[in-house]
Amino acid sequence: PAMDYAGLAEAAAEKMELYRRDPGGWRSCRRTSEVSVSWRPSAEFAGNVYRGEGIVPASPLDVWECIKPVAAGLRTKWDQNVKDFEVIEAVSDTVSVCRTTTASAFMRIISPREFVDVVLMRQYEDGTMLSAATNVEHPLCPPRPNFVRGFNYPCGCFCIPLPGEPDRTQLLSFFQTDLGGYLPQTVVDSFFPASITGFYSNLTKAVKTLKA
Repeated sequence: PAMDYAGLAEAAAEKMELYRRDPGGWRSCRRTSEVSVSWRPSAEFAGNVYRGEGIVPASPLDVWECIKPVAAGLRTKWDQNVKDFEVIEAVSDTVSVCRTTTASAFMRIISPREFVDVVLMRQYEDGTMLSAATNVEHPLCPPRPNFVRGFNYPCGCFCIPLPGEPDRTQLLSFFQTDLGGYLPQTVVDSFFPASITGFYSNLTKAVKTLKA
């Protein structure tokens, strides 16, 4: 049976809205000048869901330009964790099935990964933009031998305008990923906070380049 990509994407977006409205139970694990990272046990799989929150010194549109999940987008240029991003199938104007490949990480302890997700993009009336995703299977994306297949559970980013501050954007992001393979839990638990901190730091540099 064909997967209901639009329905799965919609469900991932609803999860993001729930996480955004639910401040309870998050435990802080890392803080820099750009982001505060917290976590709680995931309800989706046997790992954690991570929450990153920070202010990016650029307009919501500029931030969105850097993070939006589109073919030939900017993300592969600045995000150390995204080596390649391809759209496998455009389901609608706002929903697509995508494959993301990552380079090896953490001094090569973590080998290259690939993720196949359905991704939804949405704009709200207040100008907030959301990109939400969750893992799916797709006939054009069988697992490849030189990659470990990882799984993203409902995850996403909100670009939230700050009233009266057109050149600053609140970026709220949720990550919950099963990296697959046989990684020690200690590696996984230290990888994500470091990775999210790097995401905000590299994004902050990227928006400055975009504006220059």
